[in-house]
Amino acid sequence: MPEIKGSLGITDFYDVIFDQKSITLSKELLDTVEKSHNFLKEFSKNKVIYGVNTGFGPMAQYKIKDSETLDLQYNLIRSHASGTANPIEPKYVKAAMLARLNTLSLGNSGVHVSVITVMAELLNKDIIPLIYEHGGVGASGDLVQLAHLALVLIGEGEVFYKGVRRPTEEVFKQEGIEPIKVELREGLGLMNGTSVMTGIGIVNTIYTRRLLEWAISCSSAINEIMQAYDDHLSSELNDTKRHRGQKEIARAMRSHLKDSTLTRKREHHLYSDNNEVSVFEEKVQEYYSIRCVPQILGPVLDTLNEVERILIEEVNSANDNPIVNVEKKHVYHGGNFHGDYVSLEMDKLKIVVTKMSMLAERQLNYLLNSKLNNILPPFVNLGTLGLNFGMQGVQFTATSTTAENQMLSNPMYVHSIPNNNDNQDIVSMGTNAALITKKVIENAFEVVAIEMITVVQAIEYLGMADKVSSKTKTMYDAIRKIVPPFKEDIVMYPFVNQVKNYIINHQNKKS
Repeated sequence: MPEIKGSLGITDFYDVIFDQKSITLSKELLDTVEKSHNFLKEFSKNKVIYGVNTGFGPMAQYKIKDSETLDLQYNLIRSHASGTANPIEPKYVKAAMLARLNTLSLGNSGVHVSVITVMAELLNKDIIPLIYEHGGVGASGDLVQLAHLALVLIGEGEVFYKGVRRPTEEVFKQEGIEPIKVELREGLGLMNGTSVMTGIGIVNTIYTRRLLEWAISCSSAINEIMQAYDDHLSSELNDTKRHRGQKEIARAMRSHLKDSTLTRKREHHLYSDNNEVSVFEEKVQEYYSIRCVPQILGPVLDTLNEVERILIEEVNSANDNPIVNVEKKHVYHGGNFHGDYVSLEMDKLKIVVTKMSMLAERQLNYLLNSKLNNILPPFVNLGTLGLNFGMQGVQFTATSTTAENQMLSNPMYVHSIPNNNDNQDIVSMGTNAALITKKVIENAFEVVAIEMITVVQAIEYLGMADKVSSKTKTMYDAIRKIVPPFKEDIVMYPFVNQVKNYIINHQNKKS
């Protein structure tokens, strides 16, 4: 059971979101939040504090009467709960809630402690606020999306509970949950931050790491299928580059292939007794999609690690406005809600995920094109050529999905549109960036699933199942449980979707 103390890591998110572990709140955390709230309440008397006794955004020049300051917060929440399109999936909302809980617990926001305790209760009871995909520009944070979270905390709006969408009030009564009451600035404190884009981003990194592990497995298996020379994976070659990612991918592939009987040593075939040969029948070097995997996936790994680092920094930062400093007894106004850090990292992540889907598509094409590989029938067709089609149909799906990823990889980071009466004159579009990255990752899993089925069919055709490495055999057996070997043409979409679901939801053992 993770105890929240104001500092979270990727493991904490995994525990809560994927393993459904409950959280506890440390006494130190609750004391910090209470001190921050009490200080701000006292400090704001007879002072102009944005969002406490002023309007918001371009309306900040309007002073709010003391008798109306609490109404101001409720008005903000209700008016900005204006999202549209599809609901964000529960696991991503949970990640956003955990991120928001953590940043508000740092003592820089001045919210009432009930905000933290009720949010923790919702997480532990798996009560998920209805938050829509469309609405946030990522500048004053995720205002619209977080307004839907705030709406639930005050007992309004809708939630998903046990898979059913229901009114919040109804579920709170059933579970005995008391909604928060606005005490000071709970509306703005909840809404003015980057937690939705960051939460979605963190789940994106978890899935990307899983996808990368499968990409390493498929790439390793293709080296076996083609009986490739192993020197392109050697430490001697890859250590001459200083990039950590490249060296780690090469190491992981060597580990994957360590007990394979299929990869070859160059010195056994090309470094001796070739004086009489003028033209080599076999390629002296493999195609780039086989030979250059460490150089292609290395930047993916390095980028993923950097994205993860930035997102965890954001989760453990105060990202609203204004910022309360109890120690210096002061309140500072600024723009910590701006989502540029997350937006840029999401754009970087979707670019490298798209490159992974491109690599998978090229490896797939290599397996399907008999004129390239020279050992497999066209489209890895185990049936009758001309009568049967093998993997021909699913290649279209992989190709079109990869093309969609290439289009989606255009950056959101540079697509600012001023709004809010030009108060928000340059924005991050960070939530859009995170959601598009989510789509790119899902697409990439589809392409890799199609590649994986093809890899297994190729191993089947070549009769290599007892010669491949133990890790490739494990992958082969897992996919064979889902997709039986086939010669006659079968309807493919159920199998592609089942393999996709398997690799999304199955943690591959690291090489």
